[in-house]
Amino acid sequence: MDAPDLTTSLQLIRWIGWAQRKAAEEWVRERELSFEQSFVLGYLGQNPGAIQRDIAQMTRTSAASVSSLLQGLERRGLVERRSEPGNERVKRVFATPAGQDLVAGFDVAMAAADETILAPLDETERATLQALLQKITAELPQPTR
Repeated sequence: MDAPDLTTSLQLIRWIGWAQRKAAEEWVRERELSFEQSFVLGYLGQNPGAIQRDIAQMTRTSAASVSSLLQGLERRGLVERRSEPGNERVKRVFATPAGQDLVAGFDVAMAAADETILAPLDETERATLQALLQKITAELPQPTR
């Protein structure tokens, strides 16, 4: 593929971000998941028993959207919702072993994609790039969860 005519550093950084996202989307698509479904499964792997409100807040979406997304994952046997003892209205959400297995390896796949992206650089160049990016991002507002 020919490189697009990119003329600024930030255009080049966006292209790198695009390459990372494309690798992530392909990995997710191979598992017949949407990006949102895989994100929620990953979140539940790190936060078992999260409540739907927390998932909605973390994904920056509505409770209704989360409910619909979870219903689809439940039908596939990838998550289960359990009532909170003493409060039937509160549902805790857990990834099932099948759900956990489906998204296992995402971090390894993304590390491999990063390695492919950085392959043209030697160790000194990688260290220089890291230092420059840290210098830039130190002055930016921190992302919120």
